[in-house]
Amino acid sequence: MPKPLRVLFLLEDLCFGGTQRQTLELARRLDRGLFSPALLTLTGPTDLDPLAREVGIELHHMGTGRGHAPAFFLRLGRALRKLAPHVLVPCTALPNIWGRIWGRLAFGGCSCGPRIVGTCRGGGAPLRQHERLLWRLADHMICNSRELRSILLDMGMPATRLSYVPNGVDTDFFSPAALPPSRREPLVLCVARLAADKDHLTLLRAFEMVLENCPKARLRLVGDGPEETRLRHWAEERTAGGRVEFVAGGPDMRAHYSAARVFALSSVREGQPNVLLEAMSCGLPVCATAVGGIPQLLDDGIAGFLSPPGDAASLAANLCRLLRDGEACDTLGRTGREKMESRFSFARMVQAHEEIFSGVAARGNGTERLP
Repeated sequence: MPKPLRVLFLLEDLCFGGTQRQTLELARRLDRGLFSPALLTLTGPTDLDPLAREVGIELHHMGTGRGHAPAFFLRLGRALRKLAPHVLVPCTALPNIWGRIWGRLAFGGCSCGPRIVGTCRGGGAPLRQHERLLWRLADHMICNSRELRSILLDMGMPATRLSYVPNGVDTDFFSPAALPPSRREPLVLCVARLAADKDHLTLLRAFEMVLENCPKARLRLVGDGPEETRLRHWAEERTAGGRVEFVAGGPDMRAHYSAARVFALSSVREGQPNVLLEAMSCGLPVCATAVGGIPQLLDDGIAGFLSPPGDAASLAANLCRLLRDGEACDTLGRTGREKMESRFSFARMVQAHEEIFSGVAARGNGTERLP
């Protein structure tokens, strides 16, 4: 019986975040008779390390602290040679850049080197990862939205080396609470890293408008990130800030989903946000911006409402609409839940990845040739 394929996921860190969670869930669900998953981060131990160990995933670090290891881009080749994966899966920008480069250089481009399955997640990823140049270093690419697939095709990547695989969600873990959204306090929830791409400032401005019509509303921002100081400063200077809660990220968001009446996301760039899958799986109606793969998730007016990016007034109008109409909240929430159950299961996501990993490994053994 052949040995399982060694699949190494290369990440910047295991901090709380959508890509990190999605990668962990994929690694833990791979068929262990066919695949042996491992994780390598550019940092030391971070937030999700205990979960990785708890589910039995082999874990390696290049650093000791939360920051990137010194000169990681020079040391990465040695780390890859030591771990000797059959399939290398870099996740997020820096791993996709340096992982692909060293995935080729460290093994001299010979057939004993790993097959490289690049990933493209998030609206700014094609530019941040220099895909116009670097897609050629990947044996295959996976993207999590149709929009990203179109961008990569426009950059010249052959369709035969590119797959759209939607993110998955655990619909058993993320399930509706007993109390429907219509019977909850008027809490607007946003779970997202406090980073520029998420454009929390537009959400804060929208919430300021919401309070003019729904003075009892509250806004809860769950997450950490480089924009936190700026956003807190904005809230402190305005009356609306007294109705805004800042909460640190954590491993389990279900208590927040079950407390909220509406979920909001004001991103200017996205792929297919995991938090929307989780919120919809929990039966929450969504108000979000029409960027990346979000319109395909929501179907405007079916599972939530869309607004243009940066348009605080439009976002505020959608939020007020749901805060006032409990029946609409419950109807949109049920529709979203049904969609998650039927189309975005982890089983589908894992099966698609397993087929891709097996396929590129077979080509590496000479049974097929890359186009």
